[in-house]
Amino acid sequence: MEMRGMMGGFYKISEWIMRLSVTNILWILCSIPFVFFLFTALVLSQDESQLYSTLILGAVVAPFTFFPATAALYAVVRKWIMGEVDAPLLKTFFRGYKDNYVQSMFGGLLYTLLFVIMFVDYKVYLNELNNFQLLSYVFIGLMFLLFVSMFNFFSMMVHYHMKLFQLIKNAILITIGRPFRSLSTVIVSGGILFVSFQFTFLIPFFMGSLIGVVSFYNFHLIYLKLKDQQERAEAQKQEEEEDVEISEDVRK
Repeated sequence: MEMRGMMGGFYKISEWIMRLSVTNILWILCSIPFVFFLFTALVLSQDESQLYSTLILGAVVAPFTFFPATAALYAVVRKWIMGEVDAPLLKTFFRGYKDNYVQSMFGGLLYTLLFVIMFVDYKVYLNELNNFQLLSYVFIGLMFLLFVSMFNFFSMMVHYHMKLFQLIKNAILITIGRPFRSLSTVIVSGGILFVSFQFTFLIPFFMGSLIGVVSFYNFHLIYLKLKDQQERAEAQKQEEEEDVEISEDVRK
């Protein structure tokens, strides 16, 4: 029997708290090596050299831990956005982890490699080539673009069946082609990060899952719009073909 009124509202809220927190905890547990190195770099590093060395170790383990775990998180979030809010959390998460592990791992390797290359170029142009320091800001922009495209990369991975290079290419193209939607994802996700670091108890329970919900929701809106445009184009093409057939029949 479905609860109604205030008790029904509290019940639904408690259900969503449970869904978000369980998914977020699973995501963190499956990303523990990456989370450890990131925490060490950001909190415990005493100088720039230690910071960079720890971040390098984090980058090494990220493709094997963080990327598959994030793909699994997005697999759960996709179910929610598509209306399957009662999908079993553990089963959906670990099925998403297993099904997307290889593709997310290789995607993580490519993303990590691109980030490293761009960061090295940024440091070279900033510190070594004094006459070209302005170009260092170009690499900051490229790293930002690449970072934002990761939201669409994970969303597309769990929503489409595509080859890896198609996923990365389309994720970047959607990020560029839908700048306002991409910017809204970044702004809201940044707000979630800011609040989470102000109230740190939110980090292990809600931070990642909330960002996943926001980013996949925005991606799904883009997907629906693109689908609608495609259907309209196909309908228009069909009408034109029918008009051509009618004109040919009239001539006969």
